[in-house]
Amino acid sequence: MNPRDILTAGAVVPVMAIDDISTAVDLAHALVEGGIPTLEITLRTSAGIEAIRLIKKEVPNAIVGAGTVINGEQLKAVEDAGAVFAISPGFNLNFAKAAQQSSIAVIPGIATPGELMLALEHGIDTMKLFPAEVVGGKNMLKALYGPFPQVKFCPTGGISLETAPDYLKLPNVLCVGGSWLTPKDAVQNKDWATITRLAKEAAALK
Repeated sequence: MNPRDILTAGAVVPVMAIDDISTAVDLAHALVEGGIPTLEITLRTSAGIEAIRLIKKEVPNAIVGAGTVINGEQLKAVEDAGAVFAISPGFNLNFAKAAQQSSIAVIPGIATPGELMLALEHGIDTMKLFPAEVVGGKNMLKALYGPFPQVKFCPTGGISLETAPDYLKLPNVLCVGGSWLTPKDAVQNKDWATITRLAKEAAALK
């Protein structure tokens, strides 16, 4: 899939750190039911790869991808697990080379104009600004738009339901990433109704 199609399928990409593999499929169903189809399953937990494999198989309407992918080995592993996209927290030359060899969409995290230019050199024009709030948030995106109007972003890091609308108004923002859609207590309690409600609120931002 084209990275921009992936990121425009919903207003928010939930950043999902799955601790208990038994919750993965139900969590994905709850998000998709609420109108959030693009799911970023991070590799921050040991269940990440298996969660990607399970959700890909059991939730056909989900656009399943991986987050926190930091090297070529992980990129190959998530591709083999069925992910259709991979998001990294940062970007360097080795990862750029791995991205060029991958058959799935790679959306790198950048925090500086230099990293952005490196991505452009390798044919990538769709990126994640991370950690968004820490590196300047909306003001950073406005500043980058001047010299790089062709680049589109999914800012992630410190964004909430309340602050997301201001990001989504920017011309270079396709969607935002957020962990607020999958609060730990709701997932642990298997409170899927709350997850679907949060997803519906997020989907309404578009």
